[in-house]
Amino acid sequence: MPTAIAVTSVDLVLPAPDRHTPGAAVLRPPGEADLEGALAETSALLERHGHLVAVVPPWLPPATVRRLHTVRAILETDRIALLDIDLPPLGTAVLVRQLRQLTVTDFSPGVIASAARLLSHYIHAGALLGTVAKLDRVPVGLKAHARSWSPSAQFAVLAHPTPHLARLGPAGSAGGRGALPPGPGFATHLTFARGSLSSDWVTAELAPAWQVQGVMENPLPADSAGWWATPKLVEFAAAIPDLSVLYQLVASVRREECRWCGFELIGDRCGFCAAPLAAPPPEAPARTGTRSRSRT
Repeated sequence: MPTAIAVTSVDLVLPAPDRHTPGAAVLRPPGEADLEGALAETSALLERHGHLVAVVPPWLPPATVRRLHTVRAILETDRIALLDIDLPPLGTAVLVRQLRQLTVTDFSPGVIASAARLLSHYIHAGALLGTVAKLDRVPVGLKAHARSWSPSAQFAVLAHPTPHLARLGPAGSAGGRGALPPGPGFATHLTFARGSLSSDWVTAELAPAWQVQGVMENPLPADSAGWWATPKLVEFAAAIPDLSVLYQLVASVRREECRWCGFELIGDRCGFCAAPLAAPPPEAPARTGTRSRSRT
């Protein structure tokens, strides 16, 4: 069976792009399962799939993160990778879908786990917001804060890979090409999800400007309103959709062997044990200064 990809909420599991892409395991949080149940759940996944790669966003509740680390420690296994990828919720769901796609290839579990950091650099994640008054994920100037109090205000915000914020004109018009977030320079599909903000700007303005090859709407992840600090939003994420392109991208990176746990990896850090590829330089020996003698 292919390597299992796991998430902590069902709304991070987007529909499969084809019939070959497997789903993702949903690990129940502490409020829904006790520790014994979590251990049994994880053990069953390891027995069936051999290895488990779980995406652990930094915006998860601390109790959920502690539970994942506790389970891995109690099971005393090196076959669980906990990936701390920092993307907005919908962007995280898109990355999870790409990892699910890669599990049907001949890549080893170590390569799949370490590929998450590589693939995240190619995801353009942002949102159309009705206010940025409480937004702390990207730099917000004083003028943008002041304009957020207008009931008709709308802001185009890109959080990843490069922060960008611009106020849109009336009725969501771009107000000049400079207001549009910089798009990807490669073929992508656009996934978007609506909050309580009523606007077609993402499909009518952004998608054509970014020249995306397809657009798909999905339900808004439960954590999106908290991440963007407002329910008045339309979240979006553009990413590479084709498995063949994803495969070539990952395969083009040199593979190494983790010096700590022995898993294959790409990039500069192991996805399973988080050890860096290169050993840290040895500390320079402390220099002992000569103390001058005082004349008596």
